[in-house]
Amino acid sequence: MIYPDWPLQGVVGALSTTRQGGVSAAPFDGFNLAYHVGDTPQAVAQNRAQLQAEVSLPIVWLEQVHGNTVIHVDDDYDIASLPQADAIFTRSAQFALAIMTADCLPVLIASENGQEIAAVHCGWRPLAADILAKTLSYFQTPVSQLHVWLGPAIGPQAFEVGEEVFEQFVALSQIHSHAFIRQENGHYLADIHLLARQRLSELGVTSVFAQAHCTVTHPQYYFSYRRDRRCGRMASLIWRK
Repeated sequence: MIYPDWPLQGVVGALSTTRQGGVSAAPFDGFNLAYHVGDTPQAVAQNRAQLQAEVSLPIVWLEQVHGNTVIHVDDDYDIASLPQADAIFTRSAQFALAIMTADCLPVLIASENGQEIAAVHCGWRPLAADILAKTLSYFQTPVSQLHVWLGPAIGPQAFEVGEEVFEQFVALSQIHSHAFIRQENGHYLADIHLLARQRLSELGVTSVFAQAHCTVTHPQYYFSYRRDRRCGRMASLIWRK
């Protein structure tokens, strides 16, 4: 497990899993948390049970669709549901919020007092669709009192994208042009951590922390869809204490 190094340990719990541990067999070895990738359901269930024991709360999972839908979870939320969304917000202390990644950027957000929390799946499509702004709109806490943690994701030397990705981000904000390096083949190397930081800064969030490991170049620790295609998924979770 990776635990965020941020000033909120007393009021929220948060973690990001690696591929280490668990019971899944190759190519999902070992701590795969996704049912939809082809792993045996029994292995995923056992891995999820281990994770739930770590957080000691029911976990809210999503069917992630690379969009910008945010769901608001309250105390009456049906834990058996699986909504199509890419971000979760809550003021409830009854659940842990989870998003899964295997190169996309996991983003955890919390108010300084720990009363409002969110988990966001920031692949390039959700980011370009301004999912961070949509998620922050659910917070009543002033942005000056929010803290954000960016987890492991595909690194800037591994994330090659086409012209259409560059154009979508620049249409959102000209500042995003600085997160791309044009290559001789007409493609770009994109820095997904920087793209998130730039947008958060524009939205007024200044307290941002990160674990900037590259999921592609550290196969012993992380699943990577870009590297392996057929692989498991890590999870990043946040919950109120």
